[in-house]
Amino acid sequence: MSISSFKRFTITSALPYANGPLHIGHIAGAYLPADIFVRYLRMNGKDVLYIGGSDEHGAAITIQAKKEGTTPQAIIDKYHALNKETFRRFGISFDMYHRTSEPIHHELSQEFFLRLYEKGEFTELESEQYYDEEFGQFLADRYVTGTCPNCGYESAYGDQCEKCGTSLNPTDLINPKSTLSGKTPLLKRTKHWYLPLDKYQPWLEKWLLEGKKDKWKSNVYGQCSSWLKSGLQPRAMTRDLDWGVDVPLKEAAGKKLYVWLDAPIGYISSSKQWALDNGKDWEPYWKKQENPEDNSCLIHFIGKDNIVFHCITFPAILHAHGDYILPEHVPANEFLNLEGDKLSTSRNWAVWLNEYLDEFPGKEDELRYALASILPETKDSEFTWKDYQARNNSELLAIFGNFVNRVIVLTHKYFEGNVPATGKLEAIDRETLTELAGFPSRIGSAIEQFRFREALAEFMNLARLGNKYLADTEPWKLAKSDMERTGTVLNIGAQIAASLSIVSEPFLPFTAVRLRDMLRIPAKNWAEAGRADLLSAGHLFGQPELLFQKIEDSVVEAQLQKLQNSRKQNDLARQAVTPSKSPVSYEDFIKMDIRVGTILEAEKVAKTKKLMKLKIDTGMDRRTVVSGIAEFFQPQELVGKQVSILVNLAPRKIRGIESQGMILMAEEKDGTLRFIGPHQQTANGSIVS
Repeated sequence: MSISSFKRFTITSALPYANGPLHIGHIAGAYLPADIFVRYLRMNGKDVLYIGGSDEHGAAITIQAKKEGTTPQAIIDKYHALNKETFRRFGISFDMYHRTSEPIHHELSQEFFLRLYEKGEFTELESEQYYDEEFGQFLADRYVTGTCPNCGYESAYGDQCEKCGTSLNPTDLINPKSTLSGKTPLLKRTKHWYLPLDKYQPWLEKWLLEGKKDKWKSNVYGQCSSWLKSGLQPRAMTRDLDWGVDVPLKEAAGKKLYVWLDAPIGYISSSKQWALDNGKDWEPYWKKQENPEDNSCLIHFIGKDNIVFHCITFPAILHAHGDYILPEHVPANEFLNLEGDKLSTSRNWAVWLNEYLDEFPGKEDELRYALASILPETKDSEFTWKDYQARNNSELLAIFGNFVNRVIVLTHKYFEGNVPATGKLEAIDRETLTELAGFPSRIGSAIEQFRFREALAEFMNLARLGNKYLADTEPWKLAKSDMERTGTVLNIGAQIAASLSIVSEPFLPFTAVRLRDMLRIPAKNWAEAGRADLLSAGHLFGQPELLFQKIEDSVVEAQLQKLQNSRKQNDLARQAVTPSKSPVSYEDFIKMDIRVGTILEAEKVAKTKKLMKLKIDTGMDRRTVVSGIAEFFQPQELVGKQVSILVNLAPRKIRGIESQGMILMAEEKDGTLRFIGPHQQTANGSIVS
């Protein structure tokens, strides 16, 4: 069945781990494409349920809790709230944004497990699993890292290599290490319940290889085909963990469900919660109907690292259960890179969405447009701040915004803001209106085929059509001699602007609202776009406002500097700390007399690069100290600063100046100096101990 033939749609975007904020790679992978698609479906009158939420189980959560020195519950509460609000601010239009820590999710996940268990679908196996002796616990997949046997990447996880996308078992890794202790783990026997994917291989081959070859994106179909050709293996659906959904079996006390069993079930539990909150029935969106033509169209939007779980593991679970529909499409995107390097949360090489929204208020659509134009639909793509600037200045501002502004300004100038009537149409008018009529179907067709970059380009081409029409007809010149002809041109320009307010909405929802407000028209359905009579003669426009503002070079440079600062800080953090010096006795240590002092005067020592001459009030006296800090500070910023000074250091002549002490400094890994002094005003002469 084609997309347009379905009446009901169940759309999901990958549930992000609630262990950190969202960055633009997440958005380009699974959320912006889905939101464009969902908004388009709604504008076509389709029944759509768009589901999202936080994945709050698994090792990723507990690892982050250990990093932040807190509990898993505190981590998920913090990042669920942050990410839910970030999605809202960015205009991602979920019908429900739920969380997998809720009781309704635990209950449904356990129901799924028991259904498969009672049907005899699981295989109980004892196997050797990595165990960290120092921490006294079995290691879940993400608690083990090592070298990927497929591509040689040295930081692969125990369940998947993030570089090549290969799904792994911890025992596949070369040189495995525990993320808890950093040591090589031991293998220890434990029992788990396995989903026999090899048993489902014939069915999966028929469903995937025969049914999806000409429908699914090549990158998705290709990865699935490769997996199946390699031969599927049983996969454990339980884990030895202390955080997650309890396995509902007496003999499995202390064990949790595998996160890739419970996480995709989160789509369904989220739907159940939506139904409870809104007095709806969730089952038609997920369960098979008596008439297959009444089934909902299930579509998963994900990144390429989740393809195997959404195209093989989860469908196998749904198939084994028996009551649920299977995905019609899984339009996975590849990875988005940043400024010539791979996006990395651990290295802080990212554009964090919540920070962007804080730093660029009112510019949600500018980022949506920039990302939509480079979506990694079939191969990796790259975001750069220069490209973001160019997209805004040269396309949104110079093409789309410029056209709309000219139409509304000229209509106010010559017709007091009232849309003029059309007179006799000339060839250029008829050609332009014919072209206008063709854009909505081309844009819509591209969206339905998940070619969002193409759809966005066609939307901007409609704005280009409007600009070209005004440039060719020159209504500002016509107004000097032929107002009827001027009115015809501006009427057609107004019809194009009205269509732009419709077709822009999936991509630029905030801008579409502002444009409709200026045009003084209500929200319209997709089918109305492209018409030549959207605005009747005499319709009154609102006052013109600029839809977009120019982004200056200084703004881009500030963001590039921010990234470089992140890289520098990360590089410093990874550098080895200077080893400690030889031990000293306590008696030697207490001989040092360190006091709080205030710098009264400061000047650079002539003919030197590093030396600064300081006059310091120690509370006992005022003395001169020569310090090697001139490369890091200007004299004027030192006066009045409180410092820690070693006052009983033997005097020493430096460049002819007697230095009577030493101020204490901290040296960063890059050689930068920082003052060691009191955090609040302290009396000079106070002893530092």
